[in-house]
Amino acid sequence: MSNERFKLHPISAAVNFIKGLKDLIFPFIFIFVVNGFQGDSYEGGHWTDFVPYIVGFLVLTIILGSGIIKWKRFVYWFEEDELRIEYGLFVKKKRYIPFERIQSLNYTESILHRPFKLVKVTIETAGSGSAKEAEAELTAITRENAKRIEAEMAIAKKRKANTLTDEAISVEDQIHETDTSIPIYKLSMKDLIILATTSGGIGVVFSGVAVFMSQFSDIIPYEKIYDEFVVFLKFGFFIVAISIFVFLLFAWIISVILTTLNYYQFTIVQDNDQIILTRGLLEKKKVSIPIGRVQGIRIVENPLRQLFGYCTVIVESAGGSLEDQDKKIRLFPLVKKSEIKQPLNKLFADFDFEPAWTTSPNEAKPFYYRLDFLWMLPVIAVVSYFYYPYGLLSLLLIPIVLLLGLWQHHSAGFSLHGNQLSLRYRGISKYTFFIEKKRMQSLEMTQSPFQKRKSLASIETTIKSGMLGATAKVDHLKVEDIEKVMTWYEPSGHEVIEKGQPY
Repeated sequence: MSNERFKLHPISAAVNFIKGLKDLIFPFIFIFVVNGFQGDSYEGGHWTDFVPYIVGFLVLTIILGSGIIKWKRFVYWFEEDELRIEYGLFVKKKRYIPFERIQSLNYTESILHRPFKLVKVTIETAGSGSAKEAEAELTAITRENAKRIEAEMAIAKKRKANTLTDEAISVEDQIHETDTSIPIYKLSMKDLIILATTSGGIGVVFSGVAVFMSQFSDIIPYEKIYDEFVVFLKFGFFIVAISIFVFLLFAWIISVILTTLNYYQFTIVQDNDQIILTRGLLEKKKVSIPIGRVQGIRIVENPLRQLFGYCTVIVESAGGSLEDQDKKIRLFPLVKKSEIKQPLNKLFADFDFEPAWTTSPNEAKPFYYRLDFLWMLPVIAVVSYFYYPYGLLSLLLIPIVLLLGLWQHHSAGFSLHGNQLSLRYRGISKYTFFIEKKRMQSLEMTQSPFQKRKSLASIETTIKSGMLGATAKVDHLKVEDIEKVMTWYEPSGHEVIEKGQPY
């Protein structure tokens, strides 16, 4: 194995500068906006008025210098089946990452990387350093050097399996080895448009606006805005409704654009024991998922997509960092439910995606809407009284809650098949979990006094996913059914259940 040392591309200094600048963007805006407001009240200038600008210039200089130092002092190499990294100026740090611990290499190509044919490589291990960081990150390296990491890992794996000697193959040969990946799925433009127009990205837009507004809470004249809003309300309900509609339409358009850019040319390929996802227009991302790291598979159907037969398939993956948004990985961001069986069976041959369901009994129906009525009826009474006659429209909540409860009851169910537990339930969207017994961290049965009277109970399981885990829960099933699941989960429980039987 070569001990040649590699450095990052100089563009990484600019990437580090921009990254540091992003963390300070709101304080900078706040300082300059406040200083601008204060400047209007002065008739003459004074040197102290320029202090914020001087401080801002010094901070920018420090951030730029820090970015250059990080680039100059960062070096990595391969030695003794490890990726070794050295960095730091005054305090020199070294990090040794054994190849066998590396779970995945994720690639990102931003608009800064593409002109120079570079990539950012994020290295994930089973533990991944801390809750906020990946194990290591190579900010900007050439694509050939990125392939070199994969080649060194492949050679080390073959050497450990005693199928390769040091002289059998060179790293360069491994880099130029023929691609053996198998195409699994590609998101069509039609499905991309449907995905973008039916996504929940509007919530992200609202969150972004809220965060932005919170940064200027001290200088925004909320009282004046409130007074103006009260005057605005006097123009009538119709004007207010139109304004809200325009705002929601604008937020929806932004969410459509963001989703389209994010999932442009989304493709899935399988390369040996890895699932590789690529997507993005302005920022191209490539995420690799070891199949052995997948803890469970979740199918999500929101009402609008379910109406047209579409769903989203998410894989729950162990390890990783909270900062990485791909830990809840959308394996199929949008796909016809009738078409997912074949690709899923190719990727996960051990799973059964057409189980025989045991559903919630009829006596459980009231449990799905009874509690909602307890808080809903007083609210309806108050709204109807104080906002009569428009408040009477709140009575429409009663049939909506009733129908939603019956829908949730119809969706609830479970299935046992071999070493697999499948759970199905609904909030607003419908969720279907497929989990192997060996991946389950815990299994719990709960029963309230009201459920006990009807011989009902709830079942909940947790699997490892990201840093926090993922939970699936089905309410109001028969006690005897859940007890059989608990028995199955015990170490002495039955390992094989014939396909076609409900449990």
